[in-house]
Amino acid sequence: MFRLHILAADRPFYEGECESLVVPATDGAYGVLAGHSNAICSIVPGKLTFRLPSGETRVAAVSSGLMKAAENDVLVLVDSAERPEDIDVNRARREADEAREALLQKKSLEEHHIAQLRLARAVNRVRIKKQYFD
Repeated sequence: MFRLHILAADRPFYEGECESLVVPATDGAYGVLAGHSNAICSIVPGKLTFRLPSGETRVAAVSSGLMKAAENDVLVLVDSAERPEDIDVNRARREADEAREALLQKKSLEEHHIAQLRLARAVNRVRIKKQYFD
């Protein structure tokens, strides 16, 4: 087992013991088990999965961030983390539509990048919700 801290920008999402963790990374899924070597990786919007000592598996839709593993302690910092049951799929679809519209507007590079991030987060939220509740 190892200690896991998942922190969203607005609140702690989970802190406690963990048997395994899989995060969505820039080059695919990245897994962590107890005794993992020290590592840092970038997290992209996707599905984060972790297994508790009780055997229960938990899932979260996460946005971009980073993960740091060191000395049997793993820190996950993300902009947002939501359990599938907490996702409002209609709101997520509206956010995706708004982000798509913003991408069509001729705006600055920074605004375009923000719209891309908003779209990726919204699409991920819809996908995770549908995966677990459809």
